[in-house]
Amino acid sequence: MDTSIQTTDAPPPPPQPSPVEQKRAARGATRPGDRIFLGLSRGSGILLLVIMAAIAAFLTYRASIAIGKDDANFLTTFEWNTGLVPPEFGIAVLAFGTIVSSVIAMVIAVPVAVAIALFLTHYAPRRLAGPIAYVIDLLAAVPSIVYGLWGAMILVPHLNGLNGWLDEYLGWTGIFSWDGLAPRSMLTVGILLAIMILPIITNVSREVFRQVPRMHEEAALALGATRWEVIRMAVLPFGRSGVISASMLGLGRALGETMAVATVLSPSFTIQTSLLDPGGGTFAQNIASKFGEADELGRDALIASGLVLFVITLLVNGAARAIIARRKEYSGANA
Repeated sequence: MDTSIQTTDAPPPPPQPSPVEQKRAARGATRPGDRIFLGLSRGSGILLLVIMAAIAAFLTYRASIAIGKDDANFLTTFEWNTGLVPPEFGIAVLAFGTIVSSVIAMVIAVPVAVAIALFLTHYAPRRLAGPIAYVIDLLAAVPSIVYGLWGAMILVPHLNGLNGWLDEYLGWTGIFSWDGLAPRSMLTVGILLAIMILPIITNVSREVFRQVPRMHEEAALALGATRWEVIRMAVLPFGRSGVISASMLGLGRALGETMAVATVLSPSFTIQTSLLDPGGGTFAQNIASKFGEADELGRDALIASGLVLFVITLLVNGAARAIIARRKEYSGANA
């Protein structure tokens, strides 16, 4: 009787994928649909960069033509006279007005928007939070010209009382002194811009606060924290990056707003020390009001001012991105 043990060879190891296949598998591009989607996504990103570069090149080219013919300093001149020979124009007043009005809008809108978002997510009952959120969504879709007409017909006439109060109690600072003229000033523009950007900041902040892990809040409550302490220790640190992103979205609209500002502001190329005095201007408002009647040099000069606004917007978004990257450890996820 043959009792020898028969042995069988072990099965050969499965073939190892090539490095290219490993990279594709790591990127999830092993199937045709994944590869097509990856190509479309990559192409869209590259196309966006190409469009941005083309815009920058066009603005730079046209701006260089205008600045080359400018007889004054483009950055520090307080005049805009493209019809003179030689022409003299500068962006000092426009840069000041754009920055001041945007800062006023952010100072007013960001705290109010964050407070509304916290109320909707952590204080208001569901029956009340739903309708309020729906109304805020509708406000975000209102065209800017509607805000401008409302500001000119309703907001401006009703700011006399506020201007008088500021002049009485804070006029000694010089920033809030008022000479009794119509309140078509930078403060009015800032208030109107704050109302316009409030829905954007509120909606994004509300969605960010909804993403706070429930166990973080429950852990704080288990330790005896009050509702405000839960918000301060768990909700706000988690949503800090999102609130910054929402604020930058609102700031981007405030910097580039055109029709609403042109409707309520009395433009003049003077820098007023008081926020209550009519005068000043912004980049977008100046372009909208003068582009139609400008000659070729005037259009190039306006394009040059648009290039400055383009650069300011890029710098603001870059700074916001840097802030978010530094604080991403608070968000619970990578920025």
